[in-house]
Amino acid sequence: MTPAASLPTDEALMAELARGSDPALDELMHRWQIPLRSFLYRYTQNEADALDLSQETFVRIYRHRDRYREGAKFSTWLFQIALNQARDHARHRLRRPTDSMDRAPELFSDTHSPAADLLLAERSAAVRTAIADLPEHLRSALVLFEYEEKSHAEIAAIVSATPKAVETRLARARELLRKKLVRWMS
Repeated sequence: MTPAASLPTDEALMAELARGSDPALDELMHRWQIPLRSFLYRYTQNEADALDLSQETFVRIYRHRDRYREGAKFSTWLFQIALNQARDHARHRLRRPTDSMDRAPELFSDTHSPAADLLLAERSAAVRTAIADLPEHLRSALVLFEYEEKSHAEIAAIVSATPKAVETRLARARELLRKKLVRWMS
């Protein structure tokens, strides 16, 4: 097995892709499909949409491979494209609303009572709903920071803001969530 140190970086793979090496995209998809889909699921709250948007993000990366700036961090570019896809999708949904039947399955445990499992499921649903109800600019900063573990600087690059603006957005998002979830805080 090849040691991890000898694996090409994401940026090197993008350079290969730009030169016409299609297998480089396969490796990038292998590395990033789960983190990307997780981000998009948290953003859209819909598994099918997250899957579609992650696939479309990789299609866009392939189509626009020549636009990738050498030396730029690949993950920042990836999440910028994905966030733009998710925003466009949300605007489309506002124009053509439908009821979603796709909800994340709740995880139940054999170690908890049914009442505790129900409470956990209700709390999880309340948190998902509260996050989904945040204004888009607050939701994107919160999801990127809390779930994708991006730094303020990385988020700033993804959402085209300053790190200070990201910090302010995160504080505002947490404040709104605290107000909406006061019932669940103990």
